[in-house]
Amino acid sequence: MHPRQACCCQTKGGSWVNPSYEERNSSSRTRTGPTRAHTSPGKNTLEEQGSPETRKSFPFPCNLETAGSSVPPKSVHSVRPSDIKFVAAISNVETLPDSGSFDLDKQKWTDQRPQQVCLEVVTVLSDIIRYFNPSVLRPLCTPGKKAVPHTGVKDWRAQAEELVRIMKEDQQLDFQNHWKLINVFFSNSSQDHLCPSTQQQRLAAAEHLDTLAGALDYLHQEVPKAFVNLVDLSETLVVSHWDQGIQLSPAAEPCRDSGETSKLSKMVTQWSYQESWDRLLAASKYNKQESFVVVFQPAFYETPPWGERSLQDPSTLALNLWNSMMKPVGQKDEPFGARERRPVTCPSQENPYLFTYKNSNYLPKLPKSQEKHEVRDGMEITCPDKEPSNTIPTSVHRLKPADIKVIGALGDSLTAGNGAGSKPGDVPDVLIQYRGLSWSVGGDHNLSSVTTLANILREFNPSLRGFSVGTGKENSPEAFLNQAVAGDRAEGLPVQARRLVDLMKNDTNINFQEDWKIITMFIGGNDLCDFCKDPARYSPQNFTDNIGKALDILHAEVPRAFVNLVKVLEIINLRELYQEKNISCPRLILRNLCPCVLKFQDNSTELATLIKVNKQYQEGTHRLVENGRYDTREDFTVVVQPFFEKVDMPKTPDGLPDSSFFAPDCFHFSSKAHAHAASALWNNMLEPVGQKTTQHNFEYRINITCPNQVWPFLSTYKSREQGSYLPCRDRAPSSSTPTSVHALRPADIRVVAALGDSLTAGNGIGSKPDDLSDVTTQYRGLSYSSGGDNSLENVTTLPNILREFNGNLTGYAVGTGNANDTNAFLNQAVPGAKAEELMSQVQTLVQRMRDDHRVNFHEDWKIITVLIGGSDLCDYCTDSNLYSAANFFDHLRNALDILHREVPRALVNLVDFLSPSILRQVFLGNPDRCPVQQASVLCNCVLTPRESSQELARLEAISQAYQSSMRELVESGRYDTREDFSVVLQPFFRDVRLPLLADGRLDMSFFAPDCLHPSQKFHSQLSRALWVNMLEPLGKKTESLDLAADIALSCPTQNEPFLRTPRNSNYTPPTRPAIENWGSDFLCTEWNPSNSVPTSVHELRPGDIKVVAAMGDSLTTALGAQPSNSSDLFMSWRGLSWSIGGDGILDTHTTLPNILKKFNPHIIGFSTGALEETAGLNVATEGARARDMPTQAQALLERMKNHPEIDLESDWKLITLFIGSNDICHYCESLETHSAGEYLQHIQQALDIFYEELPRAFINVVEVMDLAGLYQGQGGKCDPPLAAQSNCTCLRRSQDNSLELQELKQVNWNFQSGISRLSYGSQYLQREDFAVVVQPFFRNTLVPLNSRGGTDLTFFSEDCFHFSERGHAEMAIALWNNMLEPVGQKTTSNNFTYSRTKLKCPSPESPYLQTLRNSQLLQDRSEAGPSALSWAVPVAAGGGLVLGVGTMMVWRAVRGRQQENSPISMNTMSF
Repeated sequence: MHPRQACCCQTKGGSWVNPSYEERNSSSRTRTGPTRAHTSPGKNTLEEQGSPETRKSFPFPCNLETAGSSVPPKSVHSVRPSDIKFVAAISNVETLPDSGSFDLDKQKWTDQRPQQVCLEVVTVLSDIIRYFNPSVLRPLCTPGKKAVPHTGVKDWRAQAEELVRIMKEDQQLDFQNHWKLINVFFSNSSQDHLCPSTQQQRLAAAEHLDTLAGALDYLHQEVPKAFVNLVDLSETLVVSHWDQGIQLSPAAEPCRDSGETSKLSKMVTQWSYQESWDRLLAASKYNKQESFVVVFQPAFYETPPWGERSLQDPSTLALNLWNSMMKPVGQKDEPFGARERRPVTCPSQENPYLFTYKNSNYLPKLPKSQEKHEVRDGMEITCPDKEPSNTIPTSVHRLKPADIKVIGALGDSLTAGNGAGSKPGDVPDVLIQYRGLSWSVGGDHNLSSVTTLANILREFNPSLRGFSVGTGKENSPEAFLNQAVAGDRAEGLPVQARRLVDLMKNDTNINFQEDWKIITMFIGGNDLCDFCKDPARYSPQNFTDNIGKALDILHAEVPRAFVNLVKVLEIINLRELYQEKNISCPRLILRNLCPCVLKFQDNSTELATLIKVNKQYQEGTHRLVENGRYDTREDFTVVVQPFFEKVDMPKTPDGLPDSSFFAPDCFHFSSKAHAHAASALWNNMLEPVGQKTTQHNFEYRINITCPNQVWPFLSTYKSREQGSYLPCRDRAPSSSTPTSVHALRPADIRVVAALGDSLTAGNGIGSKPDDLSDVTTQYRGLSYSSGGDNSLENVTTLPNILREFNGNLTGYAVGTGNANDTNAFLNQAVPGAKAEELMSQVQTLVQRMRDDHRVNFHEDWKIITVLIGGSDLCDYCTDSNLYSAANFFDHLRNALDILHREVPRALVNLVDFLSPSILRQVFLGNPDRCPVQQASVLCNCVLTPRESSQELARLEAISQAYQSSMRELVESGRYDTREDFSVVLQPFFRDVRLPLLADGRLDMSFFAPDCLHPSQKFHSQLSRALWVNMLEPLGKKTESLDLAADIALSCPTQNEPFLRTPRNSNYTPPTRPAIENWGSDFLCTEWNPSNSVPTSVHELRPGDIKVVAAMGDSLTTALGAQPSNSSDLFMSWRGLSWSIGGDGILDTHTTLPNILKKFNPHIIGFSTGALEETAGLNVATEGARARDMPTQAQALLERMKNHPEIDLESDWKLITLFIGSNDICHYCESLETHSAGEYLQHIQQALDIFYEELPRAFINVVEVMDLAGLYQGQGGKCDPPLAAQSNCTCLRRSQDNSLELQELKQVNWNFQSGISRLSYGSQYLQREDFAVVVQPFFRNTLVPLNSRGGTDLTFFSEDCFHFSERGHAEMAIALWNNMLEPVGQKTTSNNFTYSRTKLKCPSPESPYLQTLRNSQLLQDRSEAGPSALSWAVPVAAGGGLVLGVGTMMVWRAVRGRQQENSPISMNTMSF
């Protein structure tokens, strides 16, 4: 070699020259002795002394105060840059080969001699040091004397002697006391350092040290205070030769035994060579003294971009050498860069010294023993079902793990298994490809010791073939179908795929056409690591296209294959391991293997770009597959497995990155990580698409899940959404056709049918997400209860489940069409159908079954599924009478009666309807997708009411009433009178749990485009839930449906083989305990009276009341409260009257006096019994009107005055006034006489009497009820008698929607409003011992409903006008609670539901009966009425009480009050 080949730089024009040398040392070209730069100590900065290029390229940000030392150091381990006085070098670098080796015209840098290049390097070093120490002397370079490749020991010694002589003679250098920086540049012409073998590396380093020993020994002996850099520039020579295509001589060729020429091999070789030198020097005699040290400085290069040279100019070489000196030994990880000059590294405040082995705390890695490293990362798997399919599957979407016979893999070094079995710290061993440990295809040992996908699959099929064992490259026999290539990028996948296909085709042990294959593809790490070098080559598009090319080969040529496409991992986390200095990692290797991830700053744009590209790689992978490109064949699919998508760096308990998951190079996986990756891949393969784990936690214990018994197949994009797996092994029918429905097995069913509305008709099941108009299409073949499209493998419906038991099943629908089409067959559901139309569907169904030759009407067992009610609820608010719960009950009963009467051998499933609240949540919660502007058209009464509105409360109440009526009808035993017929309520629809996406949004894929009808996914879940319900015994049936859950298809058992009925479930419907009385429980703890008799009515406690009294009409006399002995004689049971009765005690009779007795047992004035003599202070009379109130007031006052036990002046009195029903009934006879003004005037006259003459009085004025809705008979028990109309003239005259009815409503409203103003009037506020309080609980009078949703007649007397004892008890509770509620916050509706614990209690904070003053309200405050309660249904728009029905008329409630200005709708009667 010629001695001029090293250390040149390229000008902008492309010619190889040395600008620094041209400017500095043009006169030195003719010198043959030691070369010294023509500088002087007076020049003290690079900006002053250096070349123009140097000044431009080297900014110096270092802090001089940090870098300088106050006193000269005594130890070489404390030397700072400012302590260096002199920089010199000796060298044997030969830069030119022999003159005949190559064309000299191609060599553009022949004008530089080695000593000139050497001088350039030390001059730049000296210039850098001059920044810290301006007095540094001129540098010196003493080259060897011979320009031949093999410089010997003698020449090195001669150079050292020459250098020492010059230093001693230099008058400016204090040889004994000044610190010197001496650089020894050498080249390794034998190229032994290129061998990856650790032993060869050590031998090469030792040999070279022996060669240099002459010079180093002499320097060590003669030169005090010296820091010696040992710099091997061999790679510069080798790279330059390779760049030029020059072949090294045999003596200079790299070793051939490794066969490894990859980037990884080069990096491992470089690291091993450096480690060998460090180990030698750290232990050598050159590092034993305090005044002398020798440190190896690596001069390795980044692999240059394709086609570019890697040589550097001397200035950049010097800068890289300086930066290496500034890094601790063991952390010199930055390779020299040919394309860029890195910034000058400054001494840090913590470490301001030139680094030596000692101050770097360098501990040489001990040589590893050569015994085999035993790898044990095994698991046990105990899955109950390891069996293959009964027959070899033909669909990849029905593939069980045990069906797999062949396994293969494509990828890079992570699949090749580089370093997977390497011992910790054995970096060179990372070059070994441990394919038998590879996560996706390795087959070493078995699962108990090595966890890999292949070993997991071998637990299911021990005959699996294709896995790799042992070690070797992809072309070794042990690799078998693991064709991953270390270092490969996505562009290499097509070649790998081609090789894999050929191997499978040519292997005689593989049935290429018949055997099912698993192929795992994982690539992308190397693409990302080199992205910044060539963004176009490694673009996301190219990455995806290259994967597509490989998949296209497999798709086109490989039958029966399941391909795992594993997402590229989130590679940015590698930085965490690289940057953690407490982890021992070969950073030189890491930096070179993955420069684009590791070399940029955290906040750099380059790093941000890489993170974005990483994400685009992952997204592109998804797009490539999810468009269905590889799902065109039934026996082939590609599934993206995303468990690597979001990977966090595993940590130790100390919070440090856990390097045990990595091979010794800290880049590849250890066997531990391979085991985790294998389990994560396996679990991903079983997880449904859309629910796959995207972040495997390596810190968790390895968990290998078993195939789901619900779905034991490998999950594909098609498999889970429609089909189901039926695990039942016993699918036989009964030995003979059963005669009892209670002994009916699934296989006995021959006919399936369905009735209902659009849900059963299948509207929108198969519609595309954005095709709203297609919702009108009836996809009957996909309907949950009657569809028969395809088979259970593809479509989950009840018929398809039953066909697994009986292939001769008939009656199911296929395709699309309406109920009249022949393909609808026995699915007679009609879109929009309501309960009243169900009977017509039944009649059509029965006729079809009788007429069709495929049905043996009398012999075949039939399953008929009925689901109805949704359409009724959608229109309920338009006519609450027509769609009442009572009518729903009647319609359903009539339809079931026909089936029961006419259809032999039938089991009827009665299915609950979908809750309106669910429909609202889906439809209104997704305004961007759902057609909210069509809400009133689609389902007006469900979708348009406002939240918390009275209309919505009414809807929920009627919905519950519908459900209760269904249960009541079925549990009545009405349909259990025949041995061959039964109706079973299947309640799975009662509580639906909506599916959510990972981000918390609703998964709308379960709904058709209108957001109301279920999609096929929803129907599949309905089918599964219905089937499970059918096999569950009554009393234990599932009453909920979680749409996101895995619902396993149950199997009949040997002990319970039948479809369940009440009889074979031993089910007895629960009986409600009989209510013995209408008493209440008293739970109050504050019942004492005031400490002294209060003088103010506003401080009146319940216990202070001594006298009770009442005024009013027959509702207060309690007419008809108990049944009479005579049909034409109704009695007044004053002792049971809500406001004044005192019969019994509170435990058995709830009345206001009985409540007050708990506070004051000595209360007087209440009524008892039914006789006038025991009426007490109850002055109410039957038929009374408001005009009678002054008379009643006067009579009451007289009774009090004459009562011997009443102290008129001292006793506190409670009087309840309730009047007005008869006034409204007769207002039309004389508008003036019965006007609201007259009504109010009469009441005020009565109150005036009390105000003027009665001391210490609390007056309850109860608002009149809503009556305006009671204008229409309802039939049934209470046919309207003529007496009713004659007693309520205005009711007889009013007609539906007539002006008279509207007028009646307005009058009712005016009466209530006039009374309500009494609460805020000032006329009764002047006295401290008197108060009038309006109690408004009847303002919104609501009809009490029974469990079927009809009017609960137990609240009413036999005449259907008046209240029964139960009704009086409810009125008493409402009045009492009103009395304890502050004015302005009182309940304005009646809560007529049974409970013994509804009574409110005074509290320590509010112990008084509430008045305007103690409610702390101003007189002008208007009262706000709370919304109606959900237990009752108002008949008209706003509410109302149904007090009578039909002829004797139940009170049906209705008042649609719109706050202040809306008239009331009510029902009315005569009282």
